[in-house]
Amino acid sequence: MEKPADTQFPIHDLLARRWSPRAFAERSVETEKIERLLEAARWASSCFNEQPWVFLIATNDQPAAHNSLLSCLVEGNQVWAKRAPLLMITVAKLHFDHNGHTNRHAIHDVGLAVGNLVVQATTMDLVIHQMAGILPEQIRESYSLLLGYEPVTALAIGYPGDLTTLPEEFREREQASRSRKTLQEFVFSKTWGQNPKFL
Repeated sequence: MEKPADTQFPIHDLLARRWSPRAFAERSVETEKIERLLEAARWASSCFNEQPWVFLIATNDQPAAHNSLLSCLVEGNQVWAKRAPLLMITVAKLHFDHNGHTNRHAIHDVGLAVGNLVVQATTMDLVIHQMAGILPEQIRESYSLLLGYEPVTALAIGYPGDLTTLPEEFREREQASRSRKTLQEFVFSKTWGQNPKFL
């Protein structure tokens, strides 16, 4: 199932095709593809090139590790994410290595790395569902996070699956139309709320 974006202006096909399904096929993600995902993330830009991201990963070929990471998600996400063959948790390092100061851009930079990862996934016909619904304290305890590291999000990654594997409430969400705010709602010039002339 594909749900290409209905864009205001033309964008690259990879960006238009990207969406966040909850239905995953039982097929595992090949090691070579996992490496390529992580390599794409590695080359994201970051403030002072600090690369303040850490990825905690688990694959379904190691059930204990997969279940442990799954348990770090809120219950509602566990219902469908358990079928994803690859799970990740993103973590931000909140201080700079070069001076020890707070890096207030760390979470932004984690997002840039994940953005690279998502685009790379789309090129390989993988889908990713990103989740804010995580249990930070459980993540800290389960993975012995160091001081100054903050859990940010989770990712469920795999090949598109059959909608019938989902509970009905999630099936309805999968089939709902995609929507976004218009550019006029968030692109301003000169003063807050005033759109540029080209919009």
